[in-house]
Amino acid sequence: MKIKDTLNLGKTAFPMRAGLPNKEPVWQKNWDDADLYGKRQALNEGKPSYMLHDGPPYANGNIHIGHSLNKVSKDIIVRYKSMSGFRAPYVPGWDTHGLPIEQQLAKAGLKRKEMDRGAYLEACREYALSQVDKQRADFKTLGVLGDWEHPYLTLLPEFEAQEIRVFGKMAEKGYIYKGAKPIYWSPSSESSLAEAEIEYHDVKSPSLYVAFKAADTKGKLPEDTEFVIWTTTVWTFPSNRGIFVHPDFTYVLVAVGKRKFLVAQDLVSDVAEKLGWEDFEIVQSIKGSEMDRMTAHHPFYDRESLVMVGDYVSTDSGTGLVHSSPNHGEDDYFYSRAYQLPVIEDLDEQGRFNENAPGLEGMFYEAAIPTIQGWLEENDRLLSITYFTHAYPHDWRTKKPVVYRATPQWFASIDKFRHAIMDEVERVDWIVTWGKTRLYNMVRDRGDWVISRQRAWGVPLPIFYGEDGSPIITPETTEHVAQLFEKYGSGYWFTHEASELLPEGFTHPSAPNGIFTKEQDIMDVWFDSGSSWNGVLNTRSELTYPADLYLEGSDQYRGWFNSSITTSVAVNGIAPYKAVLSQGFVLDGKGMKMSKSLGNTILPADVTKKFGADILRLWVASVDYENDVRVSMDILGQVADTYRKIRNTLRFLIANTADFSVSTDSIDFAELVGSDKYMLVKFNELIASVKKSYDAYSFMTVYKEIVNFLTNDLSAFYLDFAKDVVYIEAKNSASRRGMQTVMYRMLVDLVKMLVPILPHTAEEVWTYLESEKEPFAYLSEMPDAIDYAGSSELLENWTAFFDFRTKVLKALEEAREAKLIGKSFEAKVTIYPNEVTRALLHSLDENLAKLLIVSELSISEDPAPETASVFNDCAILVEHAQGEVCERCRRTDATVGTHENEFLKMLCNHCAQIVESEFPSVLTDGFDA
Repeated sequence: MKIKDTLNLGKTAFPMRAGLPNKEPVWQKNWDDADLYGKRQALNEGKPSYMLHDGPPYANGNIHIGHSLNKVSKDIIVRYKSMSGFRAPYVPGWDTHGLPIEQQLAKAGLKRKEMDRGAYLEACREYALSQVDKQRADFKTLGVLGDWEHPYLTLLPEFEAQEIRVFGKMAEKGYIYKGAKPIYWSPSSESSLAEAEIEYHDVKSPSLYVAFKAADTKGKLPEDTEFVIWTTTVWTFPSNRGIFVHPDFTYVLVAVGKRKFLVAQDLVSDVAEKLGWEDFEIVQSIKGSEMDRMTAHHPFYDRESLVMVGDYVSTDSGTGLVHSSPNHGEDDYFYSRAYQLPVIEDLDEQGRFNENAPGLEGMFYEAAIPTIQGWLEENDRLLSITYFTHAYPHDWRTKKPVVYRATPQWFASIDKFRHAIMDEVERVDWIVTWGKTRLYNMVRDRGDWVISRQRAWGVPLPIFYGEDGSPIITPETTEHVAQLFEKYGSGYWFTHEASELLPEGFTHPSAPNGIFTKEQDIMDVWFDSGSSWNGVLNTRSELTYPADLYLEGSDQYRGWFNSSITTSVAVNGIAPYKAVLSQGFVLDGKGMKMSKSLGNTILPADVTKKFGADILRLWVASVDYENDVRVSMDILGQVADTYRKIRNTLRFLIANTADFSVSTDSIDFAELVGSDKYMLVKFNELIASVKKSYDAYSFMTVYKEIVNFLTNDLSAFYLDFAKDVVYIEAKNSASRRGMQTVMYRMLVDLVKMLVPILPHTAEEVWTYLESEKEPFAYLSEMPDAIDYAGSSELLENWTAFFDFRTKVLKALEEAREAKLIGKSFEAKVTIYPNEVTRALLHSLDENLAKLLIVSELSISEDPAPETASVFNDCAILVEHAQGEVCERCRRTDATVGTHENEFLKMLCNHCAQIVESEFPSVLTDGFDA
């Protein structure tokens, strides 16, 4: 027998190297085979409900790193809630309609306008389902558990039917109407867009000052007056129908050479500088209200433009006169209604001019700009042209510019229930507090919602038309359509005549001959996902409405958060969520937006192949997700280092509790020594704090608290001297079993607390915990903090001890620098305390030498010698310990060499007694060389 064979060296097959990329797929298959998600749901049957409703990602392409942040965050929450006394089902979903899928099919060579509608829709459906399968596999590699076999898809008949019912209820309440006001139009998509589908990019545009010759000034201004406007949308001149002035502003007639220009008085200096008027004279002033209904000649067409008043005109820039095109501007349209100006559409769906813009027919609006500028110059109407860069709205799908275009569209009237939405925004719990202000302001300021789209792949608007063109939307018709969709899917609308879609025997005054037609437009995809509270939460028996939480990226304040609360309040008067949590965007390591063109993107698959999903999940837990977060392979490498520290600590605890049985070896709290009691109390503080942080969705705090505990409380203190107990003491000694009691409790509960963040690692550790009955860690419950008697006083004493310990460590370091000692086990420490410190040290009821990892420690009542290190409450003398080094415990001890048995002389008396008792054969056979 060798000396090391007498030690209780921790042994375990738990590997130091994680090998996550190879092991995680095995664990994920085990979870699937065992139906781990189903087993957890069965365990939670009858418990209070917690509902996190999944915001549907778009089904197109593999997932990106932003998906990982979102889905892992949701999985952390659901796993924690499921282990904390809640029935927390998780039903993942996908947004499956819309333009991107049409674009992908176009890239594959399918021509929508040349195909049978039914065949085209089926191609869209098949593509969408293939993308769902691809993304589902991606998400599962991240260790995300959920009802993956029964996700919700916006293309499913049952979902589409519920969406139709939402529309029907809104129509029944008078919230749905048809109008022809200007809305965002995407020539590249050939469709209207909602505000949520707009993003801004910088573009270079011409900046023009243009003069309109007066036609009829009502005798209040000279006939040769020229109204000066400023614009950056040259292409809207063909549709100009008027000029707006502010009724309360003062305007002045400025004589420049032989010409007379009218501008706002407050802007004369600015306009003069821009147009190079060096010698000018103000010859007349006039109030804006006095110019109402004057007329001017159009700059190049043979027609007149009406001068109108509107209080939206400002003097922030320009001339104080605004060129008005009712079909290409929201304010232009709104304010011109009082003047009944015609809204004449001059652009087609592809952004090309039609016959209503003579001379420009067939030209794309941007391509026509040079021609329009040429006409202005030929007519001496162009006073100035410069170019500037500014933010301009773009289609967020195609990344190409959009225009305002007045076309007949279907709208949801926000005005009619705007205040109800704002009231609900006030009632929701916004985890990121500024989110409330952001959504509140959006609801307050938004216009009516354009819900119609001129595309093919989507849910049709369930609207019929009578013989006179009157729209027909009744509870009877919408419910009938909903039932048809529930049975056949929404494609049924496009493959059947209107008469086949109406209830049997349906009649309507607008169709005396029983001839009906149907709407061809589809619904905005935000209406799809925004109806998910009805299509999912209200439909599935295991789910509840309203949801406890919606969690998505911060861009969803204008998207899903917005559309969901709009439809839910419209129909039921309540928000679909009790709380909302938003997350920032994922940037590269330098803080730049990720882009394929920049080559700085990171695919989750690349991370899982190199590091493993648990590293990616640990990164998610480590970042401040309320703001934009950075990620790179270097950053993930640093996270992997932290993971190794966590894993090595868990491995140490596994190894050193391998021979421990909870049922036979546990020591009651009252029987533990002071340091063991302290660690349990300290650990219970951690449990309480971690659960509080999980409840607050503060994963970063959970991460920091656990890592700090492992680093500072365990590695730097408890486990630092633990080896001198669990290795050295007799196997069944009270001191060793007491420490194992603490270690095992911490190991089990740490694993439970780590399940939401590191599920693969947690399950691997769980297989080494033979005392635990649950087959999977995820089927256990979150630990409860135990309030031990006397905890406050104990913590107070040990806090004071750590202050004392710091002083001892400093004295040891000084002795090491002075070459008095090398390792701390070479030290003999004598303490000369004041009365308070003396009382503290005696109250700890501890082997202080063990805690401080020195060979000998004594508390003296004598005066401190001059060589001692002096502190405010004690003096500390460090000397080299007397005796030899024990070959077993490595302490320097005067009893080494004094044992009567020659084989035990190399040991101190304490180790000799243990060996003599535990390994009696050594007394006669000795140790192997």
